[in-house]
Amino acid sequence: MDFLQALILGIIQGLTEFLPVSSSGHLEIAKVILGVQLEESLSFSVAVHGATVLSTIVVFWKDILNLFKGLFKFQWNEETRYIALILISMIPVGIVGAFFKDEVESLFKGNLLLVSFMLLVTAVLLGLSVVIKRNSEKDISFWDALIIGIAQAVAVIPGISRSGATIATGLMLGKRREDVARFSFLMVLLPILGANFLDIISGDFTSEASAGPMAITVGFISAFIVGFFACKWMVTLIKKKKLTWFAIYCAAVGIISIATYIL
Repeated sequence: MDFLQALILGIIQGLTEFLPVSSSGHLEIAKVILGVQLEESLSFSVAVHGATVLSTIVVFWKDILNLFKGLFKFQWNEETRYIALILISMIPVGIVGAFFKDEVESLFKGNLLLVSFMLLVTAVLLGLSVVIKRNSEKDISFWDALIIGIAQAVAVIPGISRSGATIATGLMLGKRREDVARFSFLMVLLPILGANFLDIISGDFTSEASAGPMAITVGFISAFIVGFFACKWMVTLIKKKKLTWFAIYCAAVGIISIATYIL
């Protein structure tokens, strides 16, 4: 992997991790276009995902700090309840990771047709969130957290946007837009950190051969910087009800990719 490939992939990861257009889907498409086999570059993948986690922490550092302050009061309060919601949302993706890890990894083999169809699924989800309008002033419940968590688990399929699936699900449940955005971005922190930690201790991380230190550094920095601004931008867009264009974009990319594959 050279400097330019690392830069492009880092930008794609940082941008699409937060925008509801599927980072995994775009990375799979980028692999085909650039000829990069990311399954042979585990350390690069860990680095760019770690960068987007770090950008999320920077954007929501006040919220995260308040959650920890509430947690260490060792009593049931608003903060401990919110942490409990996040833990419940992790159950579905935890089950997928524990029992279907190999099956999920087999999907990340440059399967352009699968990614294309799943981008259409993302477009449908985003479109439904615009059409189905349920306004509720109620907070996210434990049942809501589980349903949103199921959406996150389904989004392990390349082409289905994690942020798109979780945000669309939350909106269809009638939750407040700012609450859905905050929950969607905070709920992913522990699963990604946990997955990266398992990849590192598995020993595969040390077998990296195709991505050198420079490529990893470039990918990390570009993913962090772009991810920081993409995260802040996405929160603003959700509040302004601007998801329709992302649905159109995902549909267009999916259709074009299918046509390219067939032709």
